[in-house]
Amino acid sequence: MARVAIGGFQHETNTFAPTPAALEDFARPGPWPGWTHGAAIFEAVAGINVPIAGFIARAHAAGHQLVPLSWSQAVPSGPVTEAAYEEITGRLIEQLSQALKDGLDALYLDLHGAMVTSHLEDGEGELLARARALVGDDFPIVASLDLHANVTPRMVEYSDALISYRTYPHVDMAATGGRVARHLDRLLEAGPEYALGNVMVQLPFLIPIAAGCTSHEPAQGLYRRLAELEGGAVAALSFNCGFPLADIHHAGATALGCGAEKAAVKDAVIALAEAACDQEGAFKTPVWQTEEAVAHAIAHAGHHGGPIILVDSQDNPGGGADSDSVTIFAELVRQSARDAAVAIVTDREAAAAAHEAGSGRNVTLSLGAKCGWPGQAPFESSFHVEALSDGRFTATGPFYRGARIDLGSMALLRVGGVRVVVASQKMQAADQEIFRHLGLEPALQRILVLKSTAHFRAHFQPIAKEILIVEAPGPNAVDHSGLPYERLRPGLRVMPGGPVYQAAE
Repeated sequence: MARVAIGGFQHETNTFAPTPAALEDFARPGPWPGWTHGAAIFEAVAGINVPIAGFIARAHAAGHQLVPLSWSQAVPSGPVTEAAYEEITGRLIEQLSQALKDGLDALYLDLHGAMVTSHLEDGEGELLARARALVGDDFPIVASLDLHANVTPRMVEYSDALISYRTYPHVDMAATGGRVARHLDRLLEAGPEYALGNVMVQLPFLIPIAAGCTSHEPAQGLYRRLAELEGGAVAALSFNCGFPLADIHHAGATALGCGAEKAAVKDAVIALAEAACDQEGAFKTPVWQTEEAVAHAIAHAGHHGGPIILVDSQDNPGGGADSDSVTIFAELVRQSARDAAVAIVTDREAAAAAHEAGSGRNVTLSLGAKCGWPGQAPFESSFHVEALSDGRFTATGPFYRGARIDLGSMALLRVGGVRVVVASQKMQAADQEIFRHLGLEPALQRILVLKSTAHFRAHFQPIAKEILIVEAPGPNAVDHSGLPYERLRPGLRVMPGGPVYQAAE
């Protein structure tokens, strides 16, 4: 059996978001474990829906000896600082160098594929290049990628296989790690020539993030087509919707494949890319403005049929936002909504003040809007403190499955008939335990506001009466046509059907 080094470094970077990712953002735990080294990785990720956990389970079952390096992730944000990137990458490469002294047969990396740093457009391509320079050309390097990876030529050049998630919400992250482990078995058995079929095709338009949800068309049908094309000489096929909020040359969707016969892989990748291009017009997402969305929800909500969900996509921390906008919350209060709940507003100072006041007491706060994003304003009022927690709970939904969450001090606050979950650290509102651990049952609410884009669907869609995507202020833009891009490939359409990006002269 093989001796395989394993590690990971994950970040999804929104270059338009105001807050960078520093080393401490990777070091501390949050929705997932913090920066972890060596054998501690096994316990830290056990039972969690993350790719490295699936790789570990499958590789152990195959009898491989795993050599853990380090694994880290931070919640999406603005670019990773140079200091954080060089510290984490440097440690990974140093650990890999030490492991090589005792002999290694392969390397697996748990990556996202859309990391931008303050000094690099292609964080993963640089990491893979440094690893390749260390291990040599005939050493297998395989990696799992997020469905929203902005795959680059350097990433393809310096790896033997890149295999991506196939669901959004990403309920198959651990399963993807298992698929990478199975592919590595074939690679080790057949030898380096097995991976010569690495092929990538870039699509000519950016896909809005919400439009890539695989629970409905056109993405649902596209991934069915992927499954039909994969097999035989096409060992692994991926479609990456890309992350359009990264202003880099290689932003955007890609079809990607690997296998022993390059011609067959190329045909499959081109066919998959053409299938996506044929559906270009369908990759559009209808959105509501805040006032009309709230009015509609109040008029049509009721306990029968479940809550109406208002999706605060543009302040989604899963897309890099700071998750501190209170625009929809304020509109719910203004329109006298009742049995409404918002999650999560990230405001460390407000959470601390609520804890100081105590449960059952009132506290005057200036809530939210700390990041200074245009169009946002804090909500100033007296709040009733309904419940408090230390922010530690275990997720039960399909996306965050098994994650041992730690968001610091949390509070459930109320103004009139509207409640808001406040936390000290940001996390996408994609698990019902966010509400339940504070004593609030989400299924019994008339209206829920969730700071998410699609991951919430895995746990909340079964209870929802209706789902509306709302265009409230925030950097996770649902329409890219107004973003001040400067580095895209000339001719790339920034939205399905246009407009076309033109580089400034």
